[in-house]
Amino acid sequence: MEDSARAQIEGRQPIREALLAGRPINKLFLAKGAKDLGPILELAREQGVVVEWSQRSQLDRLSEGRLHQGAIAWVAPYKYAELDDLLQADEPLLLLLDGIEDPHNLGSLLRTAESAGASGAVITKRRAAPITPTVEKASAGAVAYLPVARVSNLAQAIDSLKEQGIWVAGCDMDGERSLWEAKLTGPLAVVVGGEGAGLGRLIKQKCDFLVRLPMLGKIGSLNASVAGGIVLYEVLRQRLAAKEG
Repeated sequence: MEDSARAQIEGRQPIREALLAGRPINKLFLAKGAKDLGPILELAREQGVVVEWSQRSQLDRLSEGRLHQGAIAWVAPYKYAELDDLLQADEPLLLLLDGIEDPHNLGSLLRTAESAGASGAVITKRRAAPITPTVEKASAGAVAYLPVARVSNLAQAIDSLKEQGIWVAGCDMDGERSLWEAKLTGPLAVVVGGEGAGLGRLIKQKCDFLVRLPMLGKIGSLNASVAGGIVLYEVLRQRLAAKEG
């Protein structure tokens, strides 16, 4: 996608958030007869965005059958951040993703990371989903606010972060400590592994420590986006408690 001359955003919430965030939109396609498009249309007009009212069938073709809710925006290709760009916060919280291939999981993780106050996310260039219209929609527009860096080698990225004072916690079912026992305050990167495979062996070795989620049921693991969300919100809980204390 980043090599394309044009990208697109599909769905009302992602487009609305892109407009609110000031992301340049080249053209906005709205389905004739669609209801409740007023908020998007008002924002688009305020920013001078070209709006084309089209038959829903045209939007179906543009989205290749994906659910678009009567709204599609043409934008410049998604611009990935540099790794160092994610460290500008006073107390960085990064989400590192090791081989997340499902775009819905990726979008959900980015949405949760943004909601939990993360300063950025890191994905890999190989064996992982890039930022696509599906990811943007699944993130509910979070990618308009959360910078995402894309690296060739996650292990090297972890080394770089550690050199800059970032502690790295991996989420793994065989972690040496429970999530509730781990200290997760201070500059931190949380690493979540891909669907099924989990964290790679080298990535586990690079982490400063591994945390596991307590599991009382018969199912031995959680969906990657669910597990990542639980860890991120435990980080947020500890950070808020530290400020209040």
